[in-house]
Amino acid sequence: MVITNRRISDVVVVDPQGGAVNKSEMADKLASKADVSKGKATEIIDHIFSTKDGEGIIAVELDAGRKVNITGFGNFTTKDRSARQGRNPATGQTIFIPAKKYAHFSAAKGLKDRVAE
Repeated sequence: MVITNRRISDVVVVDPQGGAVNKSEMADKLASKADVSKGKATEIIDHIFSTKDGEGIIAVELDAGRKVNITGFGNFTTKDRSARQGRNPATGQTIFIPAKKYAHFSAAKGLKDRVAE
């Protein structure tokens, strides 16, 4: 017998996403909880999470150097990584890795506690 994400009798069904919820499934859940159409739910998700230039509330705020704090859920911020030297594993040659800014998420206590249960 094989142990996987879901099992139907002795036929094993492997979830290729490892149990992750994709955008379409999230839109379905939002539509049913907020009593809106799936199309409207998808639009709302896009307005919040889009990474296209000038779109997506979270991305626009991070671009402007601001922090996004969702009480009880967590904080979205940007962090800076310094330039450093690295090593190419294939050749062993020393390489320069430039500095960069990246998005960071820190879970709030409420989310951490909920997941730990």
